Amino acid sequence: MSTVPTRIKTLYDGRFLAMRLRDGWEYAERPGITGIVAIAAVTDEGRLVLVEQYRIPVQRVVMELPAGLVGDEGPVGESLVEAARRELIEETGYDAADWQQVAVGPPSPGLSNEVVTFYLATRLTRVGEGGGVDQENILVHEVALDEVPRWIAERERRGAYVDPKIYIGLFFAGRHWRKANG
Repeated sequence: MSTVPTRIKTLYDGRFLAMRLRDGWEYAERPGITGIVAIAAVTDEGRLVLVEQYRIPVQRVVMELPAGLVGDEGPVGESLVEAARRELIEETGYDAADWQQVAVGPPSPGLSNEVVTFYLATRLTRVGEGGGVDQENILVHEVALDEVPRWIAERERRGAYVDPKIYIGLFFAGRHWRKANG
């Protein structure tokens, strides 16, 4: 790792994205956010809560974990877990009594400075409709943990993309379920 400060050049500053140049490397940043969260939410019956929505950049429906940005819409100083709770409620209509941070990492380190914090959310309670906010049109799916691989393969055959973060969520959800149910 370099300890020498480098100069960052701004190539583009937009409302939701910025492009930077640092040491000859172009990359994207998300202005005004303090993090990104993804949630592996597991019902008491052992079902993983997934969301489906059309994503303009890839021009397809994408199957995903509930997820979102920290600091974009919530209160000033919103913590990661507060943002995870807000996103889970907005997207799925579920809240969780138990939250456990299970992983942190960059999903695309060659393209963006984004770092995702993954949470395992359990002891779910339905508190709303879900479906997202504003222009979001999110469909919610609850899939038995042992059926998730087959289920997402079927969605891919129908032309949907599957966000690979689902596999991270499935790993932690499955580990939790096996530990809780022997």
